[in-house]
Amino acid sequence: MRKIILDEKDMPRAWYNIQADMPNPLPPPLNPATGEPITPDMLSPIFPMNLIEQEVSTERWIDIPEEVLERLLMWRPSPLCRATSLEKFLGTPAHIYYKNEGMSPPGSHKPNTAIAQAYYNKVAGIKRLTTETGAGQWGSALAFACNQFGLELKVYMVRVSYNQKPYRRMMMEAWGGKCIPSPSPDTNAGRKYLEENPDHTGSLGIAISEAIEDAVTSKDTKYALGSVLNHVMMHQTIIGLEAQKQLAIAGEYPDVVIGCAGGGSNLAGISFPFICDKIHGKDVRIVASEPTSCPSLTKGGYVYDFGDTAQMTPLLPMCSIGHGFIPAPIHAGGLRYHGMAPLVSKLFMDGLIEAKAYNQLETFAAGIIFARTEGFIPAPETNHAIACAIDEAKKAKEEGRERVILMNFSGQGIIDLPSYDAYMSGKLQDYALPNEEIQKLLKELEQYPKPR
Repeated sequence: MRKIILDEKDMPRAWYNIQADMPNPLPPPLNPATGEPITPDMLSPIFPMNLIEQEVSTERWIDIPEEVLERLLMWRPSPLCRATSLEKFLGTPAHIYYKNEGMSPPGSHKPNTAIAQAYYNKVAGIKRLTTETGAGQWGSALAFACNQFGLELKVYMVRVSYNQKPYRRMMMEAWGGKCIPSPSPDTNAGRKYLEENPDHTGSLGIAISEAIEDAVTSKDTKYALGSVLNHVMMHQTIIGLEAQKQLAIAGEYPDVVIGCAGGGSNLAGISFPFICDKIHGKDVRIVASEPTSCPSLTKGGYVYDFGDTAQMTPLLPMCSIGHGFIPAPIHAGGLRYHGMAPLVSKLFMDGLIEAKAYNQLETFAAGIIFARTEGFIPAPETNHAIACAIDEAKKAKEEGRERVILMNFSGQGIIDLPSYDAYMSGKLQDYALPNEEIQKLLKELEQYPKPR
């Protein structure tokens, strides 16, 4: 079976909340001033209460509102595809499946939570949202979602990506969003970094600082985040819940589930329903594939760290390389966030998730192979998952074992063609973040408690 498509009536009607099944509870976010756990009301200047309730919930299932389902049906259920041409090219006995999340209007998995967040803000009476974006997938997804529900949007886009990916900005503007490069002169945080360096290339941490500052100082405005937070991870589980149904139709169950990993949202989306299976006795491996230039899982520390560079967020328990991290300008894809989602981090620390780091040249080579076998040109972020899937398929060939590999194809790369041009013309180069730089960034966090 080359492609498995669920009927619309079979689309999941509830999100899965892994907090109900985790063997060890998630450590709470802390108030950096007191070191005490924050309370839900402390988050109310940033998020509407209906999303805060999801953030702290331990209920296993949260019903998806009908108005959200109506919008998701524009492209969901997404197809589960068997990568038979890639299997043939690799000469592997493995069965490689990929969940094609590039079918959404913005071309990635991000609208799964963008639609939900726009809806919950709308019903809470919010008129305007702010956010950050790195490679631009989240910003374009939220612009699309805000357009669906009649909300204004301002996006602070990491400057290096703003310059590298003009078509992402055009997408946001086509859906009515306003996109500016970060650091910007529009906020105190942005002006501070521009004064230090007028040519600052930016980082997700700085863009988050600007978006939060804008939200808390503007009328009828809240902040929306595309990854990291618990409710974002939960909204994305519709991916894995659909995949479970589709693999059952194929009569298969995965030996390994793979997602690229930056903040953790698409990895969580494809894997959390299978991690639930793993917790309850299923033999399945979960692998996070991240870049060597931003290796929060493979080389970071499990610490309490700020979610942004200007230290405006609570302290979050996560695997991090330090909130002062500034990505190398030669990093062509997204996945540039300094910390991993607290839920993903805790599951990693508890041994339920593995992690591998890949150099960008290897990931682009994998993306080219995928494009020339399966036809779809992947987003640079997605290439990390493809590189990992190819590794697993080669291992199956060496072992002579028929293994089932499930991968999240988190986004298509048509708008990322300048990155491919840089790769094919030999302008891209590998970069691994030095250990000494990571340790330097983490040292200033030693004053805060250690998560348990």
